[in-house]
Amino acid sequence: MSDISTNPPQPDSHLHVSEDLLKTESLGEKIKTITASLPPGGVTLAEIRDIVGQDGLLILTAFLTIVFLVPVSIPGVSTVFGAAILLIGITRLFGVNLWLPQRIARKVLPSEKLHAALDKGGVWVHRLERISRPHRMPWLASPGLMDTINNLALIAAAVLLMAPFGLIPFSNTLPALALLFFAIGLLQRDGLFVVLGHLGNVLTVIYFTVLIVGGGAAIRELFLRLSGSA
Repeated sequence: MSDISTNPPQPDSHLHVSEDLLKTESLGEKIKTITASLPPGGVTLAEIRDIVGQDGLLILTAFLTIVFLVPVSIPGVSTVFGAAILLIGITRLFGVNLWLPQRIARKVLPSEKLHAALDKGGVWVHRLERISRPHRMPWLASPGLMDTINNLALIAAAVLLMAPFGLIPFSNTLPALALLFFAIGLLQRDGLFVVLGHLGNVLTVIYFTVLIVGGGAAIRELFLRLSGSA
C-alpha cells in the first residue's frame, strides 16, 4: 500500500513558515527551515509550493529532490515528486505560473518519513553548497539559449526520476543528483554545477540503458534455458 494519501491534512496540520525565515541566502537553511516546520500528520505539495512562492521554484525542486539521496526512498514518491518537478521545468521553460493538478497538489506526504529522508539528504545539500561558487562560469546559467537548454535538461531529469526503476539501487539517486546540481547551479549561477547536472543526466541514461539491456539479456537467457529443459 502506498504511503501517500490523497486525503487533505486536517486543519491543525498545515505547514506554517515565517517568510522572514526564508530570506536567508543559504539553500540548505531554507530547506532545513521548511523541514523543521512540517506538521506531525502530513503536508501537501500545494502547501510546500505556496510557502516557497513563484520565485522559489528551484528551492522547491531541491526540496523535492533530496529525499532520493538516501538508499531507501518513500514508496510512490518518485512519480509524484518527479511529476511536480516536471511541471516546474515546464513552468520555467515557458515563463508561466506553476500549476499543479489537484491529484498531485493534494497528495498528503507523511511528515515522519519526510523528516528522516530530508535530514539525511540535507547533508548532501550542505556539502554541495560548500563547494559551489556563485557566478562561476555564469554564461552556462545565463538567460536566453542556455536557459532554454538547462530547463529542457531539468525536464529530462524529472522524466528520468519518474522511470519505473524505483526498487533498483541508484535509479532514483542519479537523476536526483542531476536535479540537485541544476537547482543549486541555476540558483547561484554556478556554471560548473550546471555542467554536473548535465553529466548526471548522461550517467543516468547510460545506467538505465545498461539496466534495460542487461535485464533483456537475462530474461532471454532464462527463456532459452527454460525452453531447453522443456
